[in-house]
Amino acid sequence: MAQRNVAPLQRSTVRRTLRRFWDVTRMQPGITALAVVTSAGYIALLTYANTYVMGLIVDRVQASPVPAEQVVPVFGPYVVALLVVNAVGQAFSKLQDYAVYKLEINGNYHLSRLCFDTLSNQSMTFHTSRFGGSLVSQTTRFTGGYTALVDVVVYSLIPTVASVVCTFVTLAPVVPSYMAILTVLLVAYVAVATHLYHKILPLSQRTAAAQNRLSGVLSDAVTNILAVKTCGREDYERGLFDDAAQAAREAESHSMHATMRRGFATSTLITVIMLVVSVFVAGGNAWFGISAGTLVMMFTYTYQLSMRFNYINSMMQRINRALGDASEMTRILDEPRLVEDEPGAAELAVARGAIDFDHLGFAYHDAAPGEKVFEDLTLHIPAGQRVGLVGRSGSGKTTLTKLLLRLDDVQDGHVFVDGQDVSRCTQQSLRRSIAYVPQEALLFHRSIRENIAYGRPDATDDQIWRAARLANAAEFIERLPAGLDTMVGERGVKLSGGQRQRVAIARAILADAPILVLDEATSALDSESEAAVQGALENLMAGRTSIVVAHRLSTVASLDRIVVLADGKIVEDGTHAELAEAGGEYERLWDRQTGAFLEGE
Repeated sequence: MAQRNVAPLQRSTVRRTLRRFWDVTRMQPGITALAVVTSAGYIALLTYANTYVMGLIVDRVQASPVPAEQVVPVFGPYVVALLVVNAVGQAFSKLQDYAVYKLEINGNYHLSRLCFDTLSNQSMTFHTSRFGGSLVSQTTRFTGGYTALVDVVVYSLIPTVASVVCTFVTLAPVVPSYMAILTVLLVAYVAVATHLYHKILPLSQRTAAAQNRLSGVLSDAVTNILAVKTCGREDYERGLFDDAAQAAREAESHSMHATMRRGFATSTLITVIMLVVSVFVAGGNAWFGISAGTLVMMFTYTYQLSMRFNYINSMMQRINRALGDASEMTRILDEPRLVEDEPGAAELAVARGAIDFDHLGFAYHDAAPGEKVFEDLTLHIPAGQRVGLVGRSGSGKTTLTKLLLRLDDVQDGHVFVDGQDVSRCTQQSLRRSIAYVPQEALLFHRSIRENIAYGRPDATDDQIWRAARLANAAEFIERLPAGLDTMVGERGVKLSGGQRQRVAIARAILADAPILVLDEATSALDSESEAAVQGALENLMAGRTSIVVAHRLSTVASLDRIVVLADGKIVEDGTHAELAEAGGEYERLWDRQTGAFLEGE
């Protein structure tokens, strides 16, 4: 049963891929029409009109001798016709190239933007379950598939169709019996090629999937090369890469063998076609009274047509590869967004910054049935209050901040900011109202200036330097040869952990958002830097609603309120002084971190 369901799924993927490719092609109707006309005209003129005129010349030569003084008057018009045909045909050839370039440039632009928009607007759940390198590879293969398909259609498929039409229009009235036999052979050829095409398409899709997996494994190892080297795991990663490379090689081999078998079958039919035309050319004049010029056209046209059909093997192979390469990204483009703005969603307007988590129920999409992070959790944070979220790992602290940012959507309950349901507001307006500093600094391979000003790109250098000073980052930036123009490397690898975090904090300071979320924001800092940045964060939090996630309880001890989570539930809520004496979970965590439990032993 499962085996029978595979083909419809693949055909459905092909249809969806072709629909997306057609959507960007029909955005350029003039260029598309130019590509079709020039492709057909190029073949009609340079292959068929040329041969047709030459056939007329042969027939005129055969009819009677032409005196030397009559060569120009008799054959001059034919020569002029050949000159015009070749000049216009060459012009069509260059216009064909122009049309292809324009189609591919514009099509790839729209398709790559579609992929980027789709990937950038997918949920964090989507991204955390996939290789980043594989997504990049799939995007490249998707746009490359469009380029390959345009090349095949314009340079191979349209000329082949034009060749069939020109051959039939020219020869059917002259040699109908020959054309009847040729029609039967060509129909048989198309039937065999189409049947074999449907068998090879699944192999092409599997080959593309294996190649994407290989790209993902390579990207994963390169991205985490420091971990590979410091753990001495080069051989292990080499083994993973070899396994993926072997799977890709096997998939390519299966596809190659199937393509070769199809090639042998179709080549046999081409040989039969050339045998038929050879017989007709040899005996056509004697048996049917066919003129020499017509025999020349019959052989040339049939030869050109057979060569076109012989290329159907490679044409189908390229179409298979193009559609196979695009198939995985097509499925991704069709995936529903786990977090999406409602139609007509309003812009979030934050006047005060009050936050309410109202009877939340949430489970990750890949969680086991019944396994929830939160169930009926309610928490009110008044405007301007500084709240610490503490608890053991896995208690739901970071998840709660992600639900506030709508990196995931709740299944039950609501999240409100100033009484506005965040699920009914645009995601961008929500996130622009929240300055977020995660545990691991998120830096781009751009300059320090661009990284600090990322949330406020119109900031002046004076404003950027002020934010850097408040984050205790100015001192190390000034020591760098290029200062703010220093490129930080992928994920900021050229900076130390503490430096990366201070750049991220400077970004949050510069953003000046009404709500602040700090998720272990000082965990990468040394004690001296932490003390300096802590003062900056105190200034930053003043007058702002602030949520501080921390394992290090000294970070939250001075806040207005501390909420203790355990197993997705609020088990304690109060000030540091109240909770440190309450004999509950917070006191146990505090004693463990301050060493008080040792004194009691």
